Amino acid sequence: MKRVLDKVAIVTGGASGLGEAIARCLVTEGATVIITDLQVSRGQRLANELKCKFIEQDVADEHQWETVIRDVDGTYGRLNILVNNAGIEGSSDTNPETTTLSDWQRVQRVNVEGTFLGCRAAIPAMRRTGGGSIINISSIASVIPTPHVTAYGASKAAVRHVTKSVAMHGAKAGAKIRCNSVHPGVIRTPMVERISEGLAKNSSSSREEVMREDENSVPQGEYQEPEDIAYAVLFLASDEARHITGAQLVVDGGITMNG
Repeated sequence: MKRVLDKVAIVTGGASGLGEAIARCLVTEGATVIITDLQVSRGQRLANELKCKFIEQDVADEHQWETVIRDVDGTYGRLNILVNNAGIEGSSDTNPETTTLSDWQRVQRVNVEGTFLGCRAAIPAMRRTGGGSIINISSIASVIPTPHVTAYGASKAAVRHVTKSVAMHGAKAGAKIRCNSVHPGVIRTPMVERISEGLAKNSSSSREEVMREDENSVPQGEYQEPEDIAYAVLFLASDEARHITGAQLVVDGGITMNG
């Protein structure tokens, strides 16, 4: 079943990790996908494989957002789906005492400002063609304390709040624009491996031991896969979710149930 057939979708940070899984899933389900990323060679290879378009983009640059939306509008005449996936974790194992202001600002710039700019740029484009769906990738770090990655947790909490504000605006303005957030748990991606490596440096454990401990903390007993997040995004992007807006969809194997 082609659940997003003929819809035009932008996936930021789509060259690898979660973004790659999301792009693959949307293409499989019938969408025309535009992948954006700073990883040019990797992004272009994936776009060639999936027979879709790649655009180099720094999501924290508002002028680049204008260029991307103008390009998509000019090429396809519409934008139906935006997945704000691009994000960084910042320096590993930095607590509220050791996080530098420069690291804090760098993480907020990409994760929060990049998401805000994406939403702001997409709203007029979606309104012109009758609405659309914005999906912001947050994290369970938005709802539980993250003293070891302070800047990251704060940024993802901000993404959660921006999502609800955009959702209310889209609903009250009659624009038929939905906005929801997806909150992954522990997934074996390059980002999680980097965080685990940082934690291992300040302990007697190896990176693999840190990751096994994380995996054992999941009530379902295993990591989530990138595809698990991609299917959550697919649902929110599809017309099946046409009355769902302002929601936070947690995909974490039960971690947040631990309190």
